[in-house]
Formats: sequence, structure tokens, C-alpha cells
Amino acid sequence: MKIVIIGGSGLIGSKLVAELGTRGHEAVAASPASGVDTLTGRGVDDALDGAAVVVDVANSPSFEDAAVLDFFQTSTRNLLAAGVAAGVAHHVALSVVGTERLSASGYFRAKTAQEQLIAASPIPFTIVHSTQFFEFLDRIVDEATDGTTVRLAPVFVQPIAADDVAHALADVAVGPPAGGVVEIAGPERFRLDELAQRTLAGRHDPREVVADTHARYFGAELGEQTLVPSDGARLADTRLDDWLRRSAAGVRRH
Repeated sequence: MKIVIIGGSGLIGSKLVAELGTRGHEAVAASPASGVDTLTGRGVDDALDGAAVVVDVANSPSFEDAAVLDFFQTSTRNLLAAGVAAGVAHHVALSVVGTERLSASGYFRAKTAQEQLIAASPIPFTIVHSTQFFEFLDRIVDEATDGTTVRLAPVFVQPIAADDVAHALADVAVGPPAGGVVEIAGPERFRLDELAQRTLAGRHDPREVVADTHARYFGAELGEQTLVPSDGARLADTRLDDWLRRSAAGVRRH
């Protein structure tokens, strides 16, 4: 089965291409690097020709409110129009747990707009809501750092490894359309500030994490349960200590 992965050269996309390939599918990585630009529409029709499934894991190059909204609306409209013309039978999109609960964030508003376009399309669909990736913790911590202090909200999070996200997306892509949202998350729940402190300690990073209820996340303040999944979420296997060991081993190999 031909499955086109939009954003196929990125963190999740490249892992998904490899995962689907091991399952015997024709997994096509589509991105600007391969001549496919969903924002302009360049190369999209050719990429989707003969595709049974499209999986959109692309992200906006800018998180500025207007730019990110334009990216997700324009690229999604182009992708859906090409999908209808190509006879795509299943449109899968990766989104974020808590999207509907964080309208104060321009990024989350843009993801909501993307989801609404997908739901209104005639193409059968599945939207996968994922919790935050372990791999993005460094960026979250860096953006919250002032000198040697990291200020993060003490809210609950349930992070997931990128490998587990790719595995779940592959299962969804080869399965029937859900016609709604599927949630995926890691197996452990932490306070965000505690998670960051454990991660820094595991890497012998001297920065100190301070709990700040007003610290912003993608431009918005968080409620205690904003970023955690519902009880029916699919839980992955990789735990924090497992991921820290793997990431440390990867650093040593390089």
C-alpha cells in the first residue's frame, strides 16, 4: 500500500517512513527537501498519485501566531484538495493532546483550525492527539531558561518517545479511519517542573528548575490537566529512565 508521509524528513516523519517500510508498505517521504511543498502546493499532486493513505506530520517553520495559522490552514487545504483528486482513502494528521483546551495559544488555535478542515473534508480521517515528545524537552527547558534558572508550570504531563509516536501512527495509518480523535501518551505522569529537573539531573546539567504557575507554554498559561490525555488513551511503553539511557547512549556513540 502506498502511504505518503507529509513531513517525512523530520523527527517523527523519518521514523514513520522506516516503520512502515519494515511492515512492507510503500512509504513515501514528502517534504520541501523532496520537492513537495504543501504551503505552495508544489509537487503535492504528483506525490499523492496512487496513494491510499496520507499521514501529515509536518510542522510550521514559524510559531508566530499569524504565520502558524496560515501554515496549517493553507497547507491542509492544499493537501486535502489533492487528496480528494487522488482518491485518498484515509487522511491521518498528528496533533496535540489538549489542543481544544488551550485556545489562548496561537499554535494551538492553528492546530484546531487544521483539525476542523480535516473533519469537514470528504476524505475519511483520523486525528492523532499526542502528548509532548521526550525529544522536545530540551527545547522547552531552553526556552524557559533565564540565566541558570528554568521556570516551568507545575502542571501534569505524560511525555512520549518519538519512536513510540511513529509506531502508533503506523498502526493508525494501516488501520481503518476512526472518523475522530485517537489519543496517545507515555506510560508515566509527571509535573512538568519535576520532569525537567529529573532530565537535567540525569545529564548533570546544573540549571535549577523553579515551579511557576504563571510560566507560559506555547504562549499560554496552563491548567493542571491541560496537557494530559483522557482515560482511553493508548499508552506507549518507553519510560523516562529508558529514554534517558537511550539518549545518553546516542550521545556517547557520536
